[in-house]
Order: sequence, then C-alpha cells, then structure tokens
Amino acid sequence: MATKEDYTKFLKQIREETGIDSLVPDASGLVSVRVEDRFNVNLQFVEATGKVLCFVEVAQLPADTSKDVYRDLLAGGLFGKETAGGYFALEPDTETVVYNYFFDLDRAAEDTEDFVDTIEKILQLCDLWAERIKAPGASGDSSGDEVPDLQAFRIHA
Repeated sequence: MATKEDYTKFLKQIREETGIDSLVPDASGLVSVRVEDRFNVNLQFVEATGKVLCFVEVAQLPADTSKDVYRDLLAGGLFGKETAGGYFALEPDTETVVYNYFFDLDRAAEDTEDFVDTIEKILQLCDLWAERIKAPGASGDSSGDEVPDLQAFRIHA
C-alpha cells in the first residue's frame, strides 16, 4: 500500500508534468492549487487507504436554487448520474457544493499524464455543474446561456 513518501514522490512527478511548483503537501498531506482563477483543486492523501481524495468547491447554492438542481445533485450523489465516478457533498454552513473523487495512488502514479488529464476533466465537469447551479430553473438545460469552454481548464505545462 502507498505511503506518505510515495505521495510526495508522486506530487514531484506531477510538478514536473505540469510545471506547477506549488504542488507541495503540508504536514497533513493536503495540497491546494488555484486553476484558471476559478477553482481550487485540493488533494489530500489518506494513508490508511492509499487513496488521494481530490475535492473541488463547485459553487455556492443561491437562495432561490430550484428543486431541479437539488434533485440533480441528489441523483448525482446517489446514482453517480453525471458525476464521472465522483460524488457531491453539500457543506451545510455555506451551502457550497463540493465535488469529491478518489484516486488510488498506486494506479495514479503509474500514469501521471492520465492523472492530470482526469483532473482537467474533473474541472470541466465542475464548470458544467457550476453553470447548472447558477442558471435559473436549471436542470441540465442552460436556457440559451453560453456553453462553457470545455478546453478552458488546462494544467499541463
């Protein structure tokens, strides 16, 4: 099973792959990086399981959030609908939607380029959900709103 030292080596590979020098864990193994001045990507090593938790704050729910958005988030959380294998959580004090995804560190370390590609896809997914959350009466249709640029989130060097 992966250790904290393996995680540190893995992050060094990711720094080399992306050119992002701030990918250095704190004492608890947490890394936080701001991407495209839109999302914070947080990585937390869970030594007991050998997994890396990736979590991203997607958006704060507006006071007038439609029941359709809540339904879609619940379906995403319970059934994985439109979540790409991750899940949503709601931070109760701020009503912020957080997307969570677990990586197996051993597998991620085998292919760092795939790991970075997956992070970019996670950010694209978060962007789509952020648009859905902020759109009035949102339920997957953007009612003519501008479609987000799915190539906007690049963390490769």
